[in-house]
Amino acid sequence: MQYGALALFVHLAACSDGAPPPPPATRGEQPDTAATPAADERLVVAFGDSLYAGYNLDQGKGLAPVLERALGARGIKARVVNAGVSGDTSAAGLARLAFTLDGLPRKPDLMLLGLGGNDMLRGLSPMETRANLDAILAETQKRGIKVVLTGMLASANMGPDYAAAFNPIYPELARKYGAGLYPFMLDGVIGQRNLLLPDGIHPNDKGVTVIVGKLAPLVADALRQET
Repeated sequence: MQYGALALFVHLAACSDGAPPPPPATRGEQPDTAATPAADERLVVAFGDSLYAGYNLDQGKGLAPVLERALGARGIKARVVNAGVSGDTSAAGLARLAFTLDGLPRKPDLMLLGLGGNDMLRGLSPMETRANLDAILAETQKRGIKVVLTGMLASANMGPDYAAAFNPIYPELARKYGAGLYPFMLDGVIGQRNLLLPDGIHPNDKGVTVIVGKLAPLVADALRQET
């Protein structure tokens, strides 16, 4: 994984003395709570932060719609619901989880879970991040919802102790709950200026395409296993 590029990512995001503010809500990222899948469509909910929400991207170019098209190209008819909220920490995600799931037209066939990056940027306790993600996964397991977890890595800027506590969260929870795992959400994108918005952090439409190109096969396999 690109640890040096991730260090740059954190440096750019945390250049002020305090914690970086959450990204403001912008075009193309309103959570999609009313999408109704056709009878023959799989229902996937993308539950995460700004990397899921389509931050500063035009409609149709965020993770959910691009992934939906990629699954279609693989012969899987699916409705991917955008449930990403910019600035969400794992605690904020846990707080809105039940509301989000209860607002879907039916139980999803799969949930993508991508939270924790903002926890790391703010230097929040990895123990808290782990506990929140564990609670989210416990609730999805209780509801019988399969999950693919998209992970984050701590920057070297956070120090070796922080990284030692933060980095194992995703693989260990994936093993605990039998979830799928995409280890690093920004793999192949972070540090590539042509794939990022001017903030140097969030993917542009080309970056989303790269992410989905790597993520879609894992999502497709998870959906086929549910058939």
